[in-house]
Amino acid sequence: MIGRLSGQLAEKTPPHVLVDVHGVGYEVDVPMSTFFNLPGLGEPVVLLTHTVVREDAHLLYGFLSAEERATFRELIKISGIGPRTALAILSGLSVADLAAAVSRQESGRLQKVPGIGKKTAERLLLELKGKLAPDLGLPAASVANDAQADIVQALVALGYSEKDAAGALKKLPADVGVSEGIKLALKALG
Repeated sequence: MIGRLSGQLAEKTPPHVLVDVHGVGYEVDVPMSTFFNLPGLGEPVVLLTHTVVREDAHLLYGFLSAEERATFRELIKISGIGPRTALAILSGLSVADLAAAVSRQESGRLQKVPGIGKKTAERLLLELKGKLAPDLGLPAASVANDAQADIVQALVALGYSEKDAAGALKKLPADVGVSEGIKLALKALG
């Protein structure tokens, strides 16, 4: 089993990358969250991997963080969720967002991911309940209350990334209201 690749990034074609490890090129499928944080071509890269061996193929899935890989592994344990669907989920939601959606039982957030319908979303919420612990990424990007959640959702709706929205949220006072928080966050992001 290949658990980690360390080499040079030779190609980037979403959602595939090619990592050159001492002259051997490994094709790796990555979620978009990992893809957008990769270095430039020719730069060194380290990916944590999950290997899937099938009768007709040996496939590698890569991640920049241990949390993403652990969440991917939890997702593919669920009946009806294969590696492609798990990558789509991690491309549409960060680990922290997925953990928050599961803890709040928000099937609507999961249904926004392409390929996830109502029944699949409900099954994911049921199967993942209690399995995505806070150590899988919740504390860093989690929101403490409903006002903060609304602020983050508003920023994302305005086109900011979840990461930028969470960063702006950290700069706000803990007891800020929604409308004032959005104004302050926009100033911080501007």
